[in-house]
Amino acid sequence: MHTTVASDGAAPRHSATVRVTHWVSALAFIALLVTGLAIMTAHPRFYWGEVGNHLTEPLFQLPIPASRKSVDTGYDYLLTDRNGWGRAMHFQSAWILVFAGLVYVAHGLRTSHFRKELLVTRGGLRWAELRRVIGNHLRLRPPPASEAWTYNPLQRLTYLAVVFGLVPLMIWTGLAMSPAVTAAAPWVVDAFGGHQSARTIHFFGTILLALFLVVHVAMIVLAGFGGRMRAMITGRVDTAKESS
Repeated sequence: MHTTVASDGAAPRHSATVRVTHWVSALAFIALLVTGLAIMTAHPRFYWGEVGNHLTEPLFQLPIPASRKSVDTGYDYLLTDRNGWGRAMHFQSAWILVFAGLVYVAHGLRTSHFRKELLVTRGGLRWAELRRVIGNHLRLRPPPASEAWTYNPLQRLTYLAVVFGLVPLMIWTGLAMSPAVTAAAPWVVDAFGGHQSARTIHFFGTILLALFLVVHVAMIVLAGFGGRMRAMITGRVDTAKESS
């Protein structure tokens, strides 16, 4: 069995489904970050439990001006409270991300994408191997030729944690903040101990996803931005350039 290489020197890398769901998810996530920021500035205080308002002692609060006069953050000026558009677009973007994610997971299960690309071997879980990969990342070393177009163990563990752990947690906590959802299924929010607990967990999950995005882009730049972008846009790898 062999892989067919196109006459122009390009070899298949990413399927159309992976590429489309990747870019749809990326755009939806950026929209979620922007709109989430607009929503957060309406009340930049976080609580634990069911109840939380400007009369409640917060678990912590962000040192930014609030967009509502009822929220005292120690500043003598306010941001304009215009987060209605943010809430509407936030929920819309979230459902787009959910749909793209379901398509990606279904495709990955049907084509064994997760088993072939993301499943970590026992050797990859050895501390010596993980230490080597972490060391290369910290020293900003590009991947060797043998690993140029494969995922190292650290990448595989990270992608699996994001796809099957962090993103589902963000969806769950997002649903737990919806009165319509929790009225019909109280267990959705009860699992976190209350609406405010879900909001706080959602906030920290956002920070982790944003950090993942920054590191992900940095690693793409380090490994070769042009080639990686071409592979994720066209699905092909220029083998002639990569081998030279």
